[in-house]
Amino acid sequence: MNNVVEVRGVYKKFGQETVLEDVNLDLSEGVIHGIVGRNGSGKTVLMKCILGFLKPTRGEITVFGKQIGRDCDFAPHTGMIIETPGFMDTESGLANLRYLRRLTAQNDAAISPQEAMKVVGLDPGNKKPVGKYSLGMRQRLGLAQAIMEGPRLLVLDEPMNGLDNQGVEDMRRLLLDFRSRGVSILLASHNPLDVSLLCDQVFTMDGGILRRQ
Repeated sequence: MNNVVEVRGVYKKFGQETVLEDVNLDLSEGVIHGIVGRNGSGKTVLMKCILGFLKPTRGEITVFGKQIGRDCDFAPHTGMIIETPGFMDTESGLANLRYLRRLTAQNDAAISPQEAMKVVGLDPGNKKPVGKYSLGMRQRLGLAQAIMEGPRLLVLDEPMNGLDNQGVEDMRRLLLDFRSRGVSILLASHNPLDVSLLCDQVFTMDGGILRRQ
């Protein structure tokens, strides 16, 4: 099984504080990998380093064979939800996705903004501005943005936040469907049930140290 992400000896410091300590991680193709840990344990920082939003203090990260910070600035072929997705509050969900589509390079695996919204259970014809969306609707729109370019890797930080029970069930089905199509997923969740139902491989993050369960 091919590795889509390889993290080797990664440290991250903010001043004198060590947030990641000698992290090593392989993410395999078509597998859902889970990371569990309390707030402040380093999960989000690790995800941001993998994506290229933060530069490790030491160590190397490759995504699809490209070293982040050397071969490319940001992780290629990757969709993401990191913290609360940010959108233009005065525009509709569809208008937001159309704007974001214009900023990105097209590829053969991309789907239309309308189709992406339908996949995550949102109505592309709804004119409601995103500023009036519930948190759950924003999470769905964030996932629509993440899948719109047909990514081969999804990095999802607490994607179930704000979803009601039906929304959580829908999101779980979507993630399992992506896995069945060969998409690799890195998922951080506080919910042990999400991890047990979805993840093929689980890691624990504590004090910046990553261990496989």
